[in-house]
Amino acid sequence: MRYLAAITIGALALIACGERPAEDETARDLSLAPAESVATLSDVPVQGATPGTTTPTQAAPQVQTPKVQTPKVQTPTPPAPAAPAARPTSSTLVAGTGTVVSLVANDTLTSRHNKRGETVTATLAADLTDALGRTVIPAGAVFTGTISDIAPAGTPGGEGRMVLSFNTVEFGGRSYSVAARTDSVGTYMKGRGVTGAEAAKVGAATAVGAAAGAIIGKDVKGAVIGGAVGAAAGVGIAAATRDVDILLNAGAPIRLVLTAPFERMVSGG
Repeated sequence: MRYLAAITIGALALIACGERPAEDETARDLSLAPAESVATLSDVPVQGATPGTTTPTQAAPQVQTPKVQTPKVQTPTPPAPAAPAARPTSSTLVAGTGTVVSLVANDTLTSRHNKRGETVTATLAADLTDALGRTVIPAGAVFTGTISDIAPAGTPGGEGRMVLSFNTVEFGGRSYSVAARTDSVGTYMKGRGVTGAEAAKVGAATAVGAAAGAIIGKDVKGAVIGGAVGAAAGVGIAAATRDVDILLNAGAPIRLVLTAPFERMVSGG
């Protein structure tokens, strides 16, 4: 029974296929898609995609976030601190003990007119320098002192005395103490000749001679002869006993020797 029904359905199906118009067959598009494409695809795998899944070839457009530039704040640079002012340096100039100091006398001194204790001055003839050649006391500096001792010679063959002591020096508007001894002074001797005192000696000798002649000769002639002899003797006595002065002319040399170092502080270099 079932078999008969199947044959009947098949026959009906054949009849139905034979009755379809011919144009339908030709109108159908029987072309098939190519089995595979030969075109090269520029697919780029998406990072993190699961293998075997299909991804779109174009990524979603990225939204560009505008960059906001923060303005730079210019911090003012503080000025560099001023360099400290250089402190002036100072140094000490020293003329050692034993240094020779050459002076020239400013005034004429003589045992006939000047006395002990009077003030005397003299000028430095040349720069006094230290061991490095730096000027300790400049030329022209004025040394001041006193007459420590002065006396004429008692006889023509004798020597007078003149001792000078210097204790200060002045230059540059300042005065400095100095310790020095006088090594030599350019003095010389000069006789005074027959002065009033010497004339008195002559007169006394003349009177003595006259008296002696009168006694010896017992007349005026003897007195005259005795007076002449006495006068001659008086002149000889005056010449032998006259004073001879010691003199120091202005411009004459005076030599000192320092007995202690002379120091002076100077600034700069």
